[in-house]
Amino acid sequence: MSVLFFKRFLKRPFQIASIMPSSQALVERVASKIDFDRARVIAEYGPGEGVHSRALAQRMRPDAQLLLFELDPHFSRDLARQFADDLRVRVINANAATIRSELAQRGIAYCDYIISGIPFSILEIEKKRNLLRQTHDALAPGGAFIIYQVTNELRQHATDFAPDSESEYFLQNIPPMFITVFRKAGELNGNGAIDPAESRFTSNYAR
Repeated sequence: MSVLFFKRFLKRPFQIASIMPSSQALVERVASKIDFDRARVIAEYGPGEGVHSRALAQRMRPDAQLLLFELDPHFSRDLARQFADDLRVRVINANAATIRSELAQRGIAYCDYIISGIPFSILEIEKKRNLLRQTHDALAPGGAFIIYQVTNELRQHATDFAPDSESEYFLQNIPPMFITVFRKAGELNGNGAIDPAESRFTSNYAR
């Protein structure tokens, strides 16, 4: 565990929620839920010190983008330093609920995948449901919202997503986590992008 992570946990325990970063086993399992051959835009909520972010960047296509939404300014600065040489990665020091406006600013219609480890269980119910709505609307048809949480209570609130969510209880982490995949109804086209007739998606990703 890094000194920065421990310091930020002591400073904001309810925002960070766990005293330890994700285990390598958890990182691998979450990454296994993503089809990196098809993923062109991935977002991550609350990347912290970047253990999942590094795994995502290592597996992404050369023409993919990774948007990291980190509210803590110390983590944001550290992430910007880590990925300074990777032009595919953008660190956004903002609330994850701003995802749709952040995508619009960059000329991106949708994300293919959104990953989250933020503690939804501590959010007020309206903030929780608003973030779920924003997340659903930011996903491409057929896209997936992948979360890892200490509880599985979010399933009762994620009513906008397709009903066939997948969930597993993963013990190889401290604390153990529920990994759940919520999918948005619809299909991606064969290239992993949205059908042009359905969106204004463009391959010219503004940075």
